[in-house]
Amino acid sequence: MYRSSNIAARVFERQIRTPAPGASVHYARRFYENLVPSYTLYEVECPDHSFRKFTDDGQYLISFSRNHQELIVYRSRWLSYSCKDEDCDRHDLPSNAKRFESFFTQLYCVSLASCNELICKDFFLYMESNQFGIFATSTAQIHDAPAVGGAVQGIPSIEKITFHLLRLQDGVILDEKVFCNDFINLTHNMGVFLYDDLLAIVSLRYQTIHILQIRDSGNLVDVRAIGEFCREDDELFLNSSSQGLSLCDKNKQQPGNHVENNQGQPTLENPFLSGIKQRLLSFIFRRIWNEQTDDTLRVQSLKKKFYFLFQDYVDLIMWKVQFLDRHHLLIKFGSVDGGRQVSRNADHHPAFFAVYNMETTEIVSFYQNSADNLYLLFERFCDHFHATSRNSMYMNFISSHSNNIHALEQLRVIKDKASSSSQFVKKMLASLPFSCQSQSPSPYFDLSLFRFDDKLISATDRHRQSTDHPIKFILRRHPYSLKFKIKPGPEGGSMDGRAKKISSFLFHPFLPLALSVQQTMFLQPSVVNIHFRK
Repeated sequence: MYRSSNIAARVFERQIRTPAPGASVHYARRFYENLVPSYTLYEVECPDHSFRKFTDDGQYLISFSRNHQELIVYRSRWLSYSCKDEDCDRHDLPSNAKRFESFFTQLYCVSLASCNELICKDFFLYMESNQFGIFATSTAQIHDAPAVGGAVQGIPSIEKITFHLLRLQDGVILDEKVFCNDFINLTHNMGVFLYDDLLAIVSLRYQTIHILQIRDSGNLVDVRAIGEFCREDDELFLNSSSQGLSLCDKNKQQPGNHVENNQGQPTLENPFLSGIKQRLLSFIFRRIWNEQTDDTLRVQSLKKKFYFLFQDYVDLIMWKVQFLDRHHLLIKFGSVDGGRQVSRNADHHPAFFAVYNMETTEIVSFYQNSADNLYLLFERFCDHFHATSRNSMYMNFISSHSNNIHALEQLRVIKDKASSSSQFVKKMLASLPFSCQSQSPSPYFDLSLFRFDDKLISATDRHRQSTDHPIKFILRRHPYSLKFKIKPGPEGGSMDGRAKKISSFLFHPFLPLALSVQQTMFLQPSVVNIHFRK
């Protein structure tokens, strides 16, 4: 721990003191208490783009054109200008330095969407090891689409969804993956999860988890599809069995009998359960069976906990998925109403969580969204649910209640204020599975360094209701002073107080640099402020 808050003293102290084993990075991050984005340029003249985020390694700033047709990629650079006076800090910046181009250099502009497609501006995943970017384009939703071909009733349809794998160094599109007449929730990366070189895509409409591998050559390769079938040869086995049953039935029929027998084929009247659903039901059955040793009690327990709820289990659909490691998936099951749309009251919908082993095709564990034992795992080992790629350095230092005492105190305050323990558990577990790359690794969101109002700003990548008051970042340690402020919108505040405004904040992962973007609901140009260390 540094004894002085002076940056020069800290540099000298770093030369003579050695941090504790395993604490060198946290020791170095203390320098951010002195290096803060304390200067703001208001209403910067910049292109009228939709700014998405910085990549996790800070190499690129991702943005999209207002018509959602083109991808524009920038590289951040530090502001440089000359001053001949003695006290340059008190001088205002020259006019040329107050432009967007003074901080960012445009690398290229690539057209991604066709004439009837739009770029999904809330979706972007970054593969740091190869500097690959994954983008998505889609056509408009069809909300009343008929459920045909095994589709789930009540889930909307999108005629075409295209995933683009792009090399961010030069903007070359390396590969594409197209889904037709399907529905994938692309809002805040909810329906897609990236872990190392593995990509999981959840088809809500056809209840299938598509596992793809991203090769170093830039190819998207299908690995497996989990849903109707779990193993690669399941479909071949079922088809061969059905042909054998059909041939046997034909031999049993009398001459002149033309009644068709579809006993061996899946029909609308008598469908097979999907492979993943059969695995789930089998696990629930065996778990209830093993709870009792007496046969009479087993039968009673099965009637109450399994057969009585059998149809409810059958009607469950997969909402969301995330990798826990290269072999295990955390899958969230729920009703059709809960999976169809993102709701702030998601904890009111019945939901279940299953851990699935892709190699053995087995359900390892199964929990309801009110399970106390799952919440204890979530509270103590939250970082394990934030499955990050091995090559991601900055993402390993995001504050959570399992690695930061201040975040744990905030969680306990919320828990003490909750009126019902069950509702509190449901509310906390509603965030599982976590959305991929949904948090900023910026050190200014490190709760061991700074304190701020998490209702106005946080590491989570979400739009916030804008305020005319600046957001304060205060030191956690003595002297507990105000280090810097982030104020979105015009410097003097908005002239129209009735217009509803939302703000988004884009923090660089390691530089004292941030963008605040304020926009209204009437498609007016955004107000972009640049916050940096002068």
